Amino acid sequence: MNNQRPGMFVPALIGGALAGILTGIPLVNCFCCLWLVGGGAVAAYFLRKDSPVDLRSGDGAIVGIFSGMVAAVIAFLISIPLAPLDNAIARSMMDWASEYADQMPEFWESMMRGEGLESSVPFMMLELFINIVVFSALGALGGIIGISLFKKKTARSAQGVIDVPKDQVDTETSDNHQS
Repeated sequence: MNNQRPGMFVPALIGGALAGILTGIPLVNCFCCLWLVGGGAVAAYFLRKDSPVDLRSGDGAIVGIFSGMVAAVIAFLISIPLAPLDNAIARSMMDWASEYADQMPEFWESMMRGEGLESSVPFMMLELFINIVVFSALGALGGIIGISLFKKKTARSAQGVIDVPKDQVDTETSDNHQS
């Protein structure tokens, strides 16, 4: 029997790409945590599908971590060309908030002119690093959940005892009654 574990690269790439695309798109990214946990679960599904052996929660966590890393990079790459749209949405929200506030903080005016930190390269690299850490943690959670959801069913009962065919149980009890 083949006891080799399947490769984790392709499942992590599939789950991470799905989560990264959904997380990188403005307005859809409001469910960011859900997409990342779901991406880890999708990666665990594809890992379970290709595995000839039973997988443990640790296997799901590992593929989920890799899925989160892929998602962070893809979301970062998608957010670069979509940054003007994201900034326009943020500006409209700030305009709306400024209508209802008497005094706005001083830094809001500079942010509305586009002088915020988001345009600096070191800030973008820091954001990518933080996203890799957070996305990996959420992906690991999704991988653990996915492994437990997509386990292959075994022939064991709820108490951990292997089920015995009914005809064997009947013959053993009838032999004991005859003695």
